[in-house]
Amino acid sequence: MTHSAEYFIGTDIVARDVWTTVPLDWAEPHGETIRVFARELVAAERRTEDLPLLVHLQGGPGGKGTRPLGRSAWVGAALRRFRVVIPDQRGTGRSTPLSGADFAAMPAAEAARRLSLHRADSIVRDLEAVRATHYDGRQWWSIGQSYGGFLTLHYLSVAPEALIASAVTGGLAGLDPDPDEVYRRTFPRVAAKNRMFRERTPHLTDRISRIADLLAAEDVRLPDGDRLTVRRFQTLGLDFGMAPGFDRVHWLLDEAFADEAETRLSETFLATVGSATGFAANPLFIALQESIYGPGPSAWAAQRARDGLPGFAETSRPLQFTGEMVFPWMFEEIRALRGFRAGVEVLAAGTWPIDLYNVERLAQNPVPVEAAVYFEDMYVDAGLSLDTAARVSGVNAWVTNEYEHDGVHHEGVAERLFTALAHRIGGTPRDRL
Repeated sequence: MTHSAEYFIGTDIVARDVWTTVPLDWAEPHGETIRVFARELVAAERRTEDLPLLVHLQGGPGGKGTRPLGRSAWVGAALRRFRVVIPDQRGTGRSTPLSGADFAAMPAAEAARRLSLHRADSIVRDLEAVRATHYDGRQWWSIGQSYGGFLTLHYLSVAPEALIASAVTGGLAGLDPDPDEVYRRTFPRVAAKNRMFRERTPHLTDRISRIADLLAAEDVRLPDGDRLTVRRFQTLGLDFGMAPGFDRVHWLLDEAFADEAETRLSETFLATVGSATGFAANPLFIALQESIYGPGPSAWAAQRARDGLPGFAETSRPLQFTGEMVFPWMFEEIRALRGFRAGVEVLAAGTWPIDLYNVERLAQNPVPVEAAVYFEDMYVDAGLSLDTAARVSGVNAWVTNEYEHDGVHHEGVAERLFTALAHRIGGTPRDRL
């Protein structure tokens, strides 16, 4: 069975589950297979209508599709117009999953090969299989958030004929992928976010130092048995690029200590930090992170950049938090990631290159693209995004500093992009929305 009966999300969204069997390795179509899951949504009042299709390209890498709780923000804007297809990228969510335990006993070369099969090229081939299998090859629109924008550029490079129009939010990647350049631009923005956090929460600066000093001096264990090190504590800064990120970290630190003298960390703090920095729900986000920035060897680009920045050292005070960065020690200190270590090492050496973008084809791109570029985005550099917008035909960039990286979750962002695309495409009444 390839799809389920319909069911409701809330009272006004009708959903059904869609399954597609695809090759693990698209170069070996008759070899091992996996299943890719997608959830189709439609507004309850429009469930019988022949609506245009919209496919959602989730952030990540290693991101499962949105699990909506209602018709707000981008989901609401989409359901006013489309039948929405939300896939779980291969290896995530309900698609055939991967975990560190799957890789722990594999030879390093095989582990790297299997990891390499979960990148943009395979994901787009999966989307094409979903479109062909369940929607008769009908063209669809797309909306790509963050890494979903990287996927959009790859989609436009290899199969633009599949797409009517594309919206991108916080995800126009640089067309000349280079992890070193990415982190050269990223670390200063993360340092700026740290300064902003200290200015907003000056009462926490000394507390953060006390926590770091305690972690450096004592063997503090998280609920799963992992040691909480200073550098793992610093990874909480990953949240600083999201609109509520400062407040989430603030409230986490607010309950850090279990005693008045602030000498003992609370169970609440340890449990929350363990969950936030453990990546058990999305290990591919870490395992594949640097591979999205270039086809060749990354050689631990973030670690090399950090080594030249003493302000991000574990001993630096005030302590600075890091951002969306992957470091080799994470595959030793974090339980959910340990099994990936050997494969990631081989992948970082560039053994399995990937052709991410066809620059010549993108220069002739026929698909209208509306992209929200967040000027102060901590994760995706606005300068690289604007260079891409200038080099890809059909891209219109809306540049704003009103939103952080998660702007798509605010009312009006997706609506603006969909409306602009509808005006641009013309076409049949059905396509005009």
